[in-house]
Amino acid sequence: MPPGTLPLLILRVLQSEPLHGYAIAQRIHNLSSQVLAVEEGLLYPTLQKMLLKGWVTAKWGVSETNRKVRFYQLTKKGREELETELSDYGRFTQAIQAVLRTA
Repeated sequence: MPPGTLPLLILRVLQSEPLHGYAIAQRIHNLSSQVLAVEEGLLYPTLQKMLLKGWVTAKWGVSETNRKVRFYQLTKKGREELETELSDYGRFTQAIQAVLRTA
């Protein structure tokens, strides 16, 4: 996974509904046609940073397998960050494509 893209992907999958960590990783894996795998060792520190930045909140709940888990939900600040990240990502992707097409 390209560096710096995990927060963007997490914000995007949380846009539709609150999810627990394992569900976030599974959603990213499934939506990427099983190309992107998010390791726990990267996922949870990233979620912790996002909590500290105020992009997400977390509440304890029970998963579909009856386990106690933290559900992460996007905040207003997180929605604003998602818009910024999507815009930046689009710009960088276009710039890279331009170089690849013309070099």
